[in-house]
Amino acid sequence: MLIDGVFSGGGLKGFALVGAYQVLEEENFRFKRVAGTSAGAIMAAFIAAGYSAKEIEQLLDELNFATLLDSRRTLFNFPFLKWLNVYRHLGIYRGIALEKWFYRKLADRNIYTFADLPSGSLKVVASDLSNGKMIVLPDDLISYGIDANRFLVARALRMSCSIPFFFEPVILKARNNESVIVDGGVLSNFPFWIFDERNGKRIRPLLGIKLSSRAEHQQPRKINNGLQLFESLFATMKDAHDQRYISRRHERDIMFIPVEEYSATQFTMDDEAKEELIAIGRTRAKQFLIGWPKIRLF
Repeated sequence: MLIDGVFSGGGLKGFALVGAYQVLEEENFRFKRVAGTSAGAIMAAFIAAGYSAKEIEQLLDELNFATLLDSRRTLFNFPFLKWLNVYRHLGIYRGIALEKWFYRKLADRNIYTFADLPSGSLKVVASDLSNGKMIVLPDDLISYGIDANRFLVARALRMSCSIPFFFEPVILKARNNESVIVDGGVLSNFPFWIFDERNGKRIRPLLGIKLSSRAEHQQPRKINNGLQLFESLFATMKDAHDQRYISRRHERDIMFIPVEEYSATQFTMDDEAKEELIAIGRTRAKQFLIGWPKIRLF
């Protein structure tokens, strides 16, 4: 069955998305259009490029995540010096290695720019801090005077994954202006609204996969230090917009995957933790599909 899909962000917790996708494939669901933010954008892009769930799992298994942490070189190798990059370059890591990895894996499927994908099949969310607005790629590139058909999908993914202070922002140059672009999760970590039609009806069933428990099941965050304060601030900020949109009516089409105990930026995650996340995704998908209406057009 053809459906549309929206995937939430969640960093390394995105392994759970792979598990959910495995079950969807086994149950013969196929995605016509996909969208996502951050880790969800990566998942959406690989699906749009034609990768199967098994192939995506293999790509991630083979990847040494530490190689994506490309710090700028300094004269002295003192750990605290990397924090100077936050002040000078707005991030600890450059993000170039991450973009190159996206580029290589998409190129393996002959996907380079958005012109290489079916029109409207992929939408990626990012945040424009310079202009204080959310942007949907490739749709909103025209407002920057940029030809979407020539814009690299890998660059769009890097923009959507640029976690503030962790990765350097992407500087989008257009019309003699520069815009600082960061992680789409700053403004919409779960863009379930993205395929809404003007008449309120959907072309085909829409499934959302969100890396969290339902709002009423989430535990209060403990805030005892500055780091916990920042994490809680960012988590509250990225979920605020989406929580206002999601209603009880929407929740029946959303697969919530409870992975709060895992870290989004644990790039040293071991194989056991990855397998646990995939298993959680598989289990939750099987539970969800038992009651999910196979046909819901409205």
